Amino acid sequence: MFEVTVEDTFSAGHYLRNYRGKCEKPHGHNYRVRVTLRGAELDQAGLLLDFKELKDILRPAISYLDHEMMNELEPFTIVNPSAENLAKYFFDEINGRLKKDSNGRVQVKDVTIWETDTTTARYSE
Repeated sequence: MFEVTVEDTFSAGHYLRNYRGKCEKPHGHNYRVRVTLRGAELDQAGLLLDFKELKDILRPAISYLDHEMMNELEPFTIVNPSAENLAKYFFDEINGRLKKDSNGRVQVKDVTIWETDTTTARYSE
């Protein structure tokens, strides 16, 4: 199995519903997102997926959240914008785009979200 990974960053605000503590109040983070893809076959150029292509696929999902109050955006009007749910959001968004672009040859292996320099959440299936 081959794997490729890219990282990017964004800044956004959020607050956690059904939570007692500081995070129930609106606040922001400088997030880092790491997306790792996997696949058994390389393309004709010997690549699982070009890094630039992966960054281009990731960019709309990041742009949607960047400098926004995430609680006001779908799916986070209902789903809490926790680091765990952000990891699943990116996993689903990127996987959906990859199915079209790679005809299922490439899938998301996992997504890691840094909410701070020392705290992460990861989602995989």
